[in-house]
Amino acid sequence: MATTQTQRTAAVKRRSAAAKRRSAAAKRAAATREANQRTPVEQVQYAAERAVLIPVGAALTATDRVAETVADLARTYSTPDTAQKRVERDLRRFERRGTTARNRAERRIKRTRTRVERELRQRRTRAVRVVKRNRTQLERQAKNVRRDLEKAVNQAQDRVTSAA
Repeated sequence: MATTQTQRTAAVKRRSAAAKRRSAAAKRAAATREANQRTPVEQVQYAAERAVLIPVGAALTATDRVAETVADLARTYSTPDTAQKRVERDLRRFERRGTTARNRAERRIKRTRTRVERELRQRRTRAVRVVKRNRTQLERQAKNVRRDLEKAVNQAQDRVTSAA
């Protein structure tokens, strides 16, 4: 079976990736060995150097970023004409973004209001139903009690008339 060009390329890439992984692992191992071979004085010196170099590097990075931002702004607003166009474009963009945010907030408020109104209607309907059911039960029970009392009164009157 003949190997195709893509198979050979894939094999080369796999070997290359494996070599890079081995190389990175070897570099880490070498760094670990080097750190372990330092004397305590060298370790303190290394820590002190890092303590000084880290803030210096951070300050230089911040300086580069500020200089880059200033250069961009200077390029953007180099002439009054371009500055005017840029400001107008930015204002239109901000207005569109504000309009979008307002519309989104209004839609969210409407959805919330609709949901609350629906929940209140459902609660009111349930409450009306419960009140109606309870009133019907009460009226039925009152009717039964009245009937039972009238029956008891009639029986008592019958006993009184039959005893006399």
